Amino acid sequence: MKNNFCRFVLALVVVLAVQTSGLAHFAMVIPSSDVVGAKDKKEIGISILFTHPFEGGPVMQMDKPEKFGVVAGDKVISLLETLREKKIDGKSTWETSYKITKPADYTFFLIPSPYWEPAEDKFIQHVTKVIVDGLGAEEGWDRPIAKEAGLPAEIVPLTRPYSLYSGNMFTGQVLKEGKPVGNINVEVEFWGKGKTEAPTNSHVTQVVKTNENGYFSFVMPKAGWWGFSALMESDKPLKHEGEEKKVELGAVLWVQTHPMQ
Repeated sequence: MKNNFCRFVLALVVVLAVQTSGLAHFAMVIPSSDVVGAKDKKEIGISILFTHPFEGGPVMQMDKPEKFGVVAGDKVISLLETLREKKIDGKSTWETSYKITKPADYTFFLIPSPYWEPAEDKFIQHVTKVIVDGLGAEEGWDRPIAKEAGLPAEIVPLTRPYSLYSGNMFTGQVLKEGKPVGNINVEVEFWGKGKTEAPTNSHVTQVVKTNENGYFSFVMPKAGWWGFSALMESDKPLKHEGEEKKVELGAVLWVQTHPMQ
């Protein structure tokens, strides 16, 4: 009886580990608005967390990021020291606010501290961007910022990444160290806040591949926030308990779609 119970517990642990490892992790940088107009409140809130967006959780521990800042015009501004820790279910998330002061497209960027994922025997580090249009500038959203911001990888939009309707197609290019990354998976998830139901588990995370020049496209069928995570391996492994481990490098971009009135 005891041996049977032990085998049952072991099987349950294996099943839970497989299910957990199948869920897509996403770093999220979500502003309170993707467009700030002349008549709008100029200060926006920004939430930063590491979670499974479609399911609305669980929230995972996010240590203080290595970098967080914004590129506006020709300026790179560090916002790391403005971050305030916010506990959700006992796990650290982060938040801040930022005041839009002039017409520009504001690209907020995040380099989180690497996250050790025991179920996958590797570290995860998702370099994340989101772009906010400030005061109708509508320019600068399509330029790479990796070199000036110190990012190892990024998604560069070919579709303007704000003022989008549900049903619009988004196209982006994945770059690593400034070079296109071809034939890799780009995971796509809707931020469902736990309120969206998927027909099957495999519907939760959509997957498209980049072509040989690093381009991909996806049609966003619903109004809300959509995350694109281009997955590749970092050239810089890290040590865990004295052993060298791989680092999953994700280039993540968040865009918001709106319903057509």
